[in-house]
Amino acid sequence: AKTVLKCYVQVTGMTCASCVANIERNLRREDGIHSILVALMAGKAEVRYNPAVIHPAAIAELIRELGFGATVMENYDEGDGILELVVRGMTCASCVHKIESTLMKTNGVLYCSVALATNKAHIKYDPEIIGPRDVIQTIQDLGFTTSLVKKDRSASHLDHKQEIRQWKRSFIVSLVFCIPVMGLMIYMMVMDSQMSDAHAHHNMSDEEMEALRSSMVLEYQLLPGLSVMNLLSFLLCVPVQMFGGWHFYIQAYKALKHRTANMDVLIVLATSIAFVYSFVILLVAMAEKAKVNPVTFFDTPPMLFVFISLGRWLEHVAKGKTSEALARLISLQATEATIVTLGPGNVLLSEEQVDVELVQRGDIVKVIPGGKFPVDGRVIEGHSMVDESLITGEAMPVTKKPGNTVIAGSINQNGSLLISATHVGADTTLSQIVKLVEEAQTSKAPIQQFADKLSGYFVPSIVAVSVVTLFAWIIIGFVDFEIVEKYFLGYNKSISTAEVIIRFAFQASITVLCIACPCSLGLA
Repeated sequence: AKTVLKCYVQVTGMTCASCVANIERNLRREDGIHSILVALMAGKAEVRYNPAVIHPAAIAELIRELGFGATVMENYDEGDGILELVVRGMTCASCVHKIESTLMKTNGVLYCSVALATNKAHIKYDPEIIGPRDVIQTIQDLGFTTSLVKKDRSASHLDHKQEIRQWKRSFIVSLVFCIPVMGLMIYMMVMDSQMSDAHAHHNMSDEEMEALRSSMVLEYQLLPGLSVMNLLSFLLCVPVQMFGGWHFYIQAYKALKHRTANMDVLIVLATSIAFVYSFVILLVAMAEKAKVNPVTFFDTPPMLFVFISLGRWLEHVAKGKTSEALARLISLQATEATIVTLGPGNVLLSEEQVDVELVQRGDIVKVIPGGKFPVDGRVIEGHSMVDESLITGEAMPVTKKPGNTVIAGSINQNGSLLISATHVGADTTLSQIVKLVEEAQTSKAPIQQFADKLSGYFVPSIVAVSVVTLFAWIIIGFVDFEIVEKYFLGYNKSISTAEVIIRFAFQASITVLCIACPCSLGLA
């Protein structure tokens, strides 16, 4: 017997079905080539050849002579079919052994492993020799019931509805509480500028100024050290911190558990520190019954969360749009196929409905008018018009007669066709398109990878900078207190200089964190 080997050649420069036909037609004429199958979308040719006559490099050279780019794909094993089955009726390890040993003895099965605990079988086979139906039949002959592991065709992993809902909710919660906080802030700013104008014009003493300031509604102290403004801000900030920031906290926790720092970590750090610091300083002010209301940062967390959750929400909406296109593509695939058995003279002997995944290469598939082509194939019998607009964009139906190729997912219009399956499962044009779109979605642009890498360094460095700021101001303060006095306006003269310095240093370092946190890098 002549040995027949198989090789795969990567072919570039094919633009349409006529290129495929051209390569196939010319190579079939060559000595030593038994068969050739070219997949347009995948850009690869599967060639079966006689090693005594021809070798893969020569085959690639032949394709090159036709004007295409061709390279032999070394150690390429994607040609192997992979089958996932659910096997019922196994009771013990000997059942597992029986199935495995029987399958391994079967010609064409390359690898097989059966798990008793999960009732799953994982089988690798050579689609040239054997197909999924044969494997299932073999297992059933041993007395077990088997079925395919159902693939999720709805493409639910591409669905961003839940994330969209989650971020929308997060955004709305933050927004509801952020608007009043911003209102209070703006009101305070306006009042402050009016006060300073009055101060400039009327030469009031500082004590009068303080009296005037504390007479304002928002600065009114409910308890010593606790103003209406700070209480309101605190009450508005808590729900945002709890509900608006919930997802950020989870994400940040996960990131820290894996010893990485992402944007979520920064956001959580900045908001939590701002919140805790403000809360502590309020308690301190109440404890020392301060006359002047402390400067708090309760306005930071709500505003940060608003911007970032809005960003995340929009991002998921955009992702959902592209995924929708992909889900539509996936839904174009037929789910079942009618396989027929032909007798001599192309007489129909029998036909059966099977799952698309069970169609094997070389099967004869019948497609009725109005039906979808389940796999790529070549017409054997029948004449019809076929609507291939979903793949080629060609609005007019294309005539198909024996010898023409058909594409999975296109729609048969008026005549019944018998086709011989050439590309099945993951090799069909439609599956390849889906795979390309999926890969395009999952792969990152180089600039994006660079940004991710940067933000990995960005977070620790920002934290470092804010710590440096903290210590720098503490040192400056103890060396030359006047500098701090110049920048830290309106501090209470009654508290010790050490405390003033530490408070100011804290304010400075938190400011660094809060400003760096919604940095354009992260938002972008």
